[in-house]
Amino acid sequence: MSLRGLKAAAAVLALLLAAGYRPAIAADPARGEQLYTSRCGACHSLTDNGAGPRHAGLLGRKAGTQPGFTYSTALAHSGIVWNVSLLDRWIQNPNALVPGNHMMVQLASDPGDRADIIAFLAKATAHKTAARTHR
Repeated sequence: MSLRGLKAAAAVLALLLAAGYRPAIAADPARGEQLYTSRCGACHSLTDNGAGPRHAGLLGRKAGTQPGFTYSTALAHSGIVWNVSLLDRWIQNPNALVPGNHMMVQLASDPGDRADIIAFLAKATAHKTAARTHR
């Protein structure tokens, strides 16, 4: 692995640990990117709002505040600031976390799938990159 790759992996790990994430299994951001594209990509992108808000910079952002996107009142008033734990609960069952939100799709019941998707989003956030291919 290159020095750049090691630095990127260390940044992702630091972000996940700082957010309180303690995976039982090793998360795979590359697999997470594939899952994100197939399960989230119809509505979300890293760079642009679509049927759902863009995801670049998601971790650490207050829910319902992405400029240019209209959120449900429930999510906008939830007080949630996205961290790994809350994102894990959201991806598993959005309505259980915030009843009355507009996202009714349960994206991943498998903890490994959720961990991989979150690792991908954390990596994209850490690098502040948002390739337009994730639409």
